[in-house]
Amino acid sequence: MSLEPALEPKRLAAIRAPFEAFGGVAVDAPILQPLSLLLDLAGEGMRARLFVVQAEGAEEQALRPDFTIPVVETHIRSGASHGRYRYEGKAFLVAERGSQHPSEFLQIGAESFGAVDNTAKEDAGMAALAWRASRAGGRDDLSVKLGDPTLFSDFLSAIGLPEGVVTRLSRAFRSERALHRELDLAGASGAEPATGGGLAELLGGLKDAEAAQLLKEIWRLSGIQPVGGRSAEEIVQRLAAREEAARARRLTPGEADLIRRYLRLSDDPTKVLDAIDALARQAGGALDRTLSDWTLRLSTLAELTAGDAPDLTLSTAFIRPFGYYDGMLFEVASAALEPDQPVAGGGRYDGLPERLGGKAGAVGCMVRPGRAIVEASR
Repeated sequence: MSLEPALEPKRLAAIRAPFEAFGGVAVDAPILQPLSLLLDLAGEGMRARLFVVQAEGAEEQALRPDFTIPVVETHIRSGASHGRYRYEGKAFLVAERGSQHPSEFLQIGAESFGAVDNTAKEDAGMAALAWRASRAGGRDDLSVKLGDPTLFSDFLSAIGLPEGVVTRLSRAFRSERALHRELDLAGASGAEPATGGGLAELLGGLKDAEAAQLLKEIWRLSGIQPVGGRSAEEIVQRLAAREEAARARRLTPGEADLIRRYLRLSDDPTKVLDAIDALARQAGGALDRTLSDWTLRLSTLAELTAGDAPDLTLSTAFIRPFGYYDGMLFEVASAALEPDQPVAGGGRYDGLPERLGGKAGAVGCMVRPGRAIVEASR
């Protein structure tokens, strides 16, 4: 396992300072995390990047690749409706073949939980925190990329797509390959084949209460312990929603063309928002509320970074590797590093606490000091 070089103490302290000013409860997280939970929440595609550990007779675990999931669990266990947390510690990811990236590295981050009056302002505040901490490392070649999977879903609704199609495409958005397959099939006859398999079809033929009871009985007979905090009732509802989305009609060529034009947008955020508005209106729709929220995020971010404002790009196709982000997301990049080496990243993930048994409302960020500090970056 390759390690980061030693980090210069003064620079490290400077990166840490914005997080200390953020406040909140300082938490640590167990280094070992349940593998099944990580894959359920972050996606099966993460398996190849995880260090998997399994003791004889025990559940498979993985060295923590990130702090977000364990910090969410810490907040849920607290029983509080709101919470602010900060952390600092090592995370672990398998370096890709031929890569010189360290597989054990330091992360410093913050998470905020609970419903707020204005999520747009909170999003901007978290992005500004990541920017200040990144800049404290001494780099002068940093920029910020922004994205938002919810913006994509709202655009699909605005151009008049049925709810089932919006659901299916929003899920495909997290995979470039899956999304392009949807677009390439535009105009084909028939609906997307159902994807849930025989069990989903069996459960789908029952009333919700009967389906949930049958699922519990299957778990009992198989000795299965469900992960992720979801009840049988919630799983039945999710399977039903997936089956319904899978049976929704395919895109028309005109709809696919609008979506492709949307996905190609990557520029100054104001220009991108104007272009999105024009595309939606071309289809007879409007995104006034969504675009207004984004305008507020940008103005708040400008206020919070006055005198040291970042170079911003809003990229409509941008998504971060962890699949639980469901709102505004961002990465701080260095021109001297590869595109897959962000200095910092984060975003909104309102649905993740709910999936783990808590309440919606969450946003956070993390910084990699080993990339932020010029002389130490790898």
